[in-house]
Formats: sequence, C-alpha cells, structure tokens
Amino acid sequence: MDPLQQAAEQLFFSVVRRLPVTFVRGKGAWLWDDQGRRYLDFVAGWAVVNLGHSHPVVVQAICEQARTLTQVSNQFYSVPQTRLARLLIHHCCLDRVFFANSGAEANEGAIKLARKWGKLHRNGAFEVITTLNSFHGRTLAMVAATGKPVYQAPYHPLPAGFVNVPYDDVDAIRAATSERTCAVMLEPIQGEGGVNVPHDDYLAQVRHWCDQQNILLILDEIQTGMGRTGTLFAYEQAGIEPDILTLAKGLGNGVPIGAFLAKERAAVFEPGDHGSTFGGNPLACSAALATLSVLVEQEIPQHAAEMGDYLRQRLQELQATQCLITEVRGRGLLIAIELGAEVAQEATRLCLEEGLLVNPVKPTALRFMPPLIVTRDQVDQAVEILTRVLSRLAVPVPSPSGRGSG
Repeated sequence: MDPLQQAAEQLFFSVVRRLPVTFVRGKGAWLWDDQGRRYLDFVAGWAVVNLGHSHPVVVQAICEQARTLTQVSNQFYSVPQTRLARLLIHHCCLDRVFFANSGAEANEGAIKLARKWGKLHRNGAFEVITTLNSFHGRTLAMVAATGKPVYQAPYHPLPAGFVNVPYDDVDAIRAATSERTCAVMLEPIQGEGGVNVPHDDYLAQVRHWCDQQNILLILDEIQTGMGRTGTLFAYEQAGIEPDILTLAKGLGNGVPIGAFLAKERAAVFEPGDHGSTFGGNPLACSAALATLSVLVEQEIPQHAAEMGDYLRQRLQELQATQCLITEVRGRGLLIAIELGAEVAQEATRLCLEEGLLVNPVKPTALRFMPPLIVTRDQVDQAVEILTRVLSRLAVPVPSPSGRGSG
C-alpha cells in the first residue's frame, strides 16, 4: 500500500472495502492510476458516469458555469435549474420536480411527499411498502426502507412506517396493504440487491393494485434511470407511469445531483414543506442539463440497449464454457453474472490486476455497469479478461466416479 492509501486508511471511517489503486484521470470508458496504468471501467462510479469520464460537453458546461455562478440558494430563481426542469419533465411522464444532492435525499423527499399525500388524501396513512433486497440509501429512514436486515441491525430502533416484503411478489404487496398504507416504493430492477429483474408483468400488476387501493406508486430509478437499462427510464419498458420518480447517479454524469418528480395529483408540497441549501445549484444543474441533452440528442439509451444485448450474449457464450457462471441476468448495461461459489471478491481483485474494473455486488455475483458509450471492442476486451480470470478461479468438475478429473 502506497503512502497516500496508508494515509487514507488512517483518516477515513472504514465504511467501504477499497481496492489498492488510486485513480487520477479518466476518459470515456478508461481510467488511469497514479502509476500511469490504464483500466477498462465497467463500474462507472457505481453507474454514475453514463456518458463516460470527462465527456467534453459536460466538461464545457461545468467550466462555463463555474466561471459564471455556482450557488444562489433556492430563495431565488436560476437559469440552469429551470432549463433542466423543463427538459427533464418534457422527457418523462411527471409534472413537478425538486432537485436534491443525492439519491438518498431524493428518496427522503419522495417519502415525505407520499406521507403528506396520505395525510391529506388517505385519512392520515403513512406506511410505505418496500421490498427485501432493495436499496434506497444510507440515511436512517432509507435504511429502514431498504429491505436488508444486515444493514438495519446496527441502527435499531429504526424509524417506523416501512413494511418490507419479498420482491417480484404482487401477492405480498396486496397482503401488506392496509388503511395505513400511503405508497409502494420499488426499484424497477434491484441494482444493489444483485441485479434482480422481476417478471415482465410485475410493475404493471403493482400499478393496477395501487390504482385499485388509491395509493401512490414510487419508482426508485436512481440506478436504472438516465438510459442505464436501454430506455431513458426503466418504467417505459413496463408500459406504466409512476406517481413519484426518484433519480440521481447518472443524472449529473459525476457531479452530485438527485431529483424526485411527481404527478400533479401527488404534488402536495407547500412553501416550507421541503428544502435544500445546495439542491439544484447552478453548477450541478448545468452538468445535468448537458448530460441529459447528450443522452437524448445522441440516442445514448438505444446504444446502451444494443451494447447490453451484446454484453449479455458474450457472457452467455462464456457461461456455456465456464462452469463457474450459473446465471447471466440484467437489462441494458446493468448486468450481473451469478457464480457457483463465493469468489466475487477474488474475481474482482484478479480483474483489477488485468486492467478491468468490476463490482462484487454479492459474494457470489459480479455486476457490470460500464459507461453507456462503451463500444463492442471494449466489451470484447472485458470478456477476454473475465475469461482468463474465471479460468483461474474455476473449481474442477468431479468425474462420474466422484474421484475428480485429474
């Protein structure tokens, strides 16, 4: 471990397992470390730099805005914020937006909005149904919303008002709904849970149930939004519309910004109900405006769909020859492979040695979320590295006699 990494270990809270590499520069789908070595980035800042590192349009927007105006607070209007709001709402099914600084903040705002709506329109209902293996953020309330007991255990007692049920199970949502329920909050695809893709009719059935019960449907598209799954928003592929939508990650292509949007019927906030000092500042909004403009004008989601199909095809071909892979799943450029042993951490380390960045989303699964501008050649390079790594990790298949193969 070099001196900088040693200093970091002494200075920071130990809340993440870092790999022994220090990055200093990025371009497109590539990163360079402080030794000048190049890496193919299939993590993209945890599905953040959808346009790739240092995209020239985003860089120019940030530089121009930084020279002009970075912060005025939401006591006043600003041009980048209004332009971003107009473009975002034009390309989705929602009517109102609030800009925050992160995905956790966006989800917190969405829950507050749903609770106030329940108070006004559902006799004070306040509970939100979420799912097991979900991930909605690290604040105390979002830990309660996130259906992972291992994340929740250190922080009891948790804020009340969340009911966790199995994912991809409409009957479980029906059974959990009561007069206290104001909303259901789901990820269209569970990202941090392992890239879990529900049945094709799951979201449509949940939407129908919410309509029947007069409760809100909140879709957390912090990871699936901004083109990641092959359309600008994942809800489009389900043929439904949410009442509330949350975004972050790819919205600013690396500049911190989050947002929650709502249909007019759910837009019950009044002055003083919510706020943010830095949320929607001109610098972040300029970066997001540039990002969204490029995504739409250059049809980046369509490219992500094509490259996602190609990556899944290559991984399925690898699965046919590699006994360690038991499943390939995902949509667009949010993909995971399930492994037949708890070797994801070791596979990640070996990939790093070979110049490929991947994410061990579970002990038995690797997640791939490259920039959406990734090319076929870069996909091929990644699969070639992965092939070598998994071959080193493969467990020999026992012979029919049970004595092994060699």
